[in-house]
Amino acid sequence: MTVLRTLRAVAMTAATLGGLSGALAGLLNEQGRRARTAIGVLEHLWPAPDGVYFDDGGDPVRLAVLGDSMAVGVGVTHPSQMPGVLLAQALAEEAARPVRLSTYAISGSTTRDLVPQVDAAVRDAPQVALIIIGANDVTSRIGVRESASLLGRQVRRLRSAGCGVVVGTCPDLGIVRPIPQPLRWVGRRWSLRLAAGQTAAVERAGGVPVSLANLLAPEFTARHADMFSSDRFHPSAVGYEAAAGVLLAPLCQVAGLWPAWAAPSSPLRSAAARAMQRSRTPAWLRRRHV
Repeated sequence: MTVLRTLRAVAMTAATLGGLSGALAGLLNEQGRRARTAIGVLEHLWPAPDGVYFDDGGDPVRLAVLGDSMAVGVGVTHPSQMPGVLLAQALAEEAARPVRLSTYAISGSTTRDLVPQVDAAVRDAPQVALIIIGANDVTSRIGVRESASLLGRQVRRLRSAGCGVVVGTCPDLGIVRPIPQPLRWVGRRWSLRLAAGQTAAVERAGGVPVSLANLLAPEFTARHADMFSSDRFHPSAVGYEAAAGVLLAPLCQVAGLWPAWAAPSSPLRSAAARAMQRSRTPAWLRRRHV
């Protein structure tokens, strides 16, 4: 997502909620302008390092990553820190076989932009797909009902192609501190409404929703300096490790690596996340640096 567009659109969205007065709408737009100057510019924008991880010549599990900048991993300082890479390596360890990572996600995407991403993914016949989407729907003022319905249709397409699907629902925009109050409150309210709508649509379509807002917002709030990148908007490498921690178990479940009862249900964390809480770095991440 582009930070300038995000803040401008959140302010415009706020001005349309509940028939706000002209004075309050003006305040929110002014807050958006000030927040845009408070958010930095990222120095590193890496291409996705797609390919086979832990290649031993065997038949790889095919993992597709779709969605927006959080799916891409915008904000990291090295490609090895991208969420797709972290999860491909973790899945390879759990499966004891290679994993082929294919990234279709594009920064700035809304749910409307998922159609060509899913078109491309289906042609490559993935076995498991991760979608992270929603923040740009808020800033683009796409209605919750439309956004959730669009997402459900794309999940259903992947499921019809025989692909297990995990969806990281809309993150909580209320944790982005450069956005002042009450503008931040508006962003939080809208993003949580969308996440709830996404959850229902994904479940109906046969996918597995993961509430990034509920599972990650407390840690992002408590450890703000560590969890956000230098632009103070996108996650840092540490933030993406936390996201990988809550997404790993559902991905293992839909990939058929774990039985359904072994996958955590909200608000429990995955095994990887629990390991992070105990030692700050799970084994599969420690070995990545050996």
